[in-house]
Amino acid sequence: MSSDQDQLKETDTEARFEFKKEEKSAFETDKGLTEETVRLISEDKDEPEWMLERRLRALAQFQEMPMPTDWPGQPDLSEVDLNEIVPYIRPDIETRGGAENWEDLPEEIQDTFDKLGIPEAEKNALSGVGAQYESEIVYQNMQERWEEKGVIFMDMDKAVQEHPDLVKEHFMTKCVPPSDNKFAALHGAIWSGGSFVYVPEDTTVDMPVQAYFRMNSEGMGQFEHTLIVAEENSEVHYIEGCSAPKYSAFNLHSGCVEVFVRDNAHVQYSTVQNWSKNTYNLNTKRAIVEEEGTMEWVSGSMGSKATMLYPATILKGPGATDNHITIAFAGEGQNIDTGAKVYHNAPDTKSTIESKSISKDGGRTNYRGLVHISDGAENSSTSVECDALMFDNESTSDTMPYMEIQENKVDVAHEATVGKIGDEDVFYLQSRGLDDDDAKQMIVAGFIEPITEELPIEYAVELNRLIELEMEGSLG
Repeated sequence: MSSDQDQLKETDTEARFEFKKEEKSAFETDKGLTEETVRLISEDKDEPEWMLERRLRALAQFQEMPMPTDWPGQPDLSEVDLNEIVPYIRPDIETRGGAENWEDLPEEIQDTFDKLGIPEAEKNALSGVGAQYESEIVYQNMQERWEEKGVIFMDMDKAVQEHPDLVKEHFMTKCVPPSDNKFAALHGAIWSGGSFVYVPEDTTVDMPVQAYFRMNSEGMGQFEHTLIVAEENSEVHYIEGCSAPKYSAFNLHSGCVEVFVRDNAHVQYSTVQNWSKNTYNLNTKRAIVEEEGTMEWVSGSMGSKATMLYPATILKGPGATDNHITIAFAGEGQNIDTGAKVYHNAPDTKSTIESKSISKDGGRTNYRGLVHISDGAENSSTSVECDALMFDNESTSDTMPYMEIQENKVDVAHEATVGKIGDEDVFYLQSRGLDDDDAKQMIVAGFIEPITEELPIEYAVELNRLIELEMEGSLG
């Protein structure tokens, strides 16, 4: 690769993923997590009393729970000092709940999302676009034809005000209660922003709905909440992107995703995350699938200092289906601990898990999964496939599958492979005219193809590009 090409890529990387803007906020809380902080967040949002009560209950649960420390090989969370995190920053925009027109945003926020490609994504005929900057949605739009069919796509804060019955029924009750884990409880206390998607019965949203979350401030936490309800015989594809610039102080991302898939509905949730190397990404994502419903998770985890993320699906109804396709990439100083959880609680349910991981320069990737098949879930089937690719002897990759099978009439399969990039493969591609770097990048592109082919073309290109940038300077 020429020096001019190297310089172009370095410039592109800085422009797209490492840029940062001067902080301009209308309101922000002090560091730390107290009851006063929770009340200030709720007051600033003018929330109903029932939401404040839920926040305070979650805070009490959070304070009683210990930090997770006893999982073999889990990322080190000792640096996560919540007393040093600013949990809530409202950006300086005139329209609370997000501007409807792109031009109404402040110039510095427009510039940030222009660099990330948000306006271009909307021009590519996505059904709806939402953009979150710091703790709040700053831009939200939905194509009129979907609004006319009763589809709702808005930020969660606005949904609390305009659709209280729907939110009250689903928000951190049946799917992800605050008692689930310490970071779910933290999220329940100080959540802010995120997306609310509601698809009525017999409605197919045939183009993706997209949201993008951006942390710009140093030492902040982002706690967006995504709630998706797909009624009977409906279909929707939701795409999420995340990023943050690099700072010396750590940032914390602890979002929550709840998905309700009704009878014969179909939801695909795709995410491409490129957090900076100082971010701790500690999310909780879960779906409940009713009879003959289908849930699909497609995710790419780049960046972050440490990630602990295990999307879970509860197959509640007979004939429900769940599919997971994930990729993790860990470089120097990174510990990417990801996986999937599936609970087969009804007969004739099916699940597939396909996990791909890449590690280099001493990075660590880990697949941590759980498949549970309950007594009575007869004729259920599951297939788990984990593949790991390492660039060097300093990097590590582990597979920790856990299966709880309580029913005899089931079909269970598991396969795991770990290997290094083969010299023979590189030599073959070099004999076809590729140099060493391009040969290895082509091997990696083929390795992750099962994921990229499940994404819209612009996201597949972006995922390949992110991995290429991550690999830069480490090959050979």
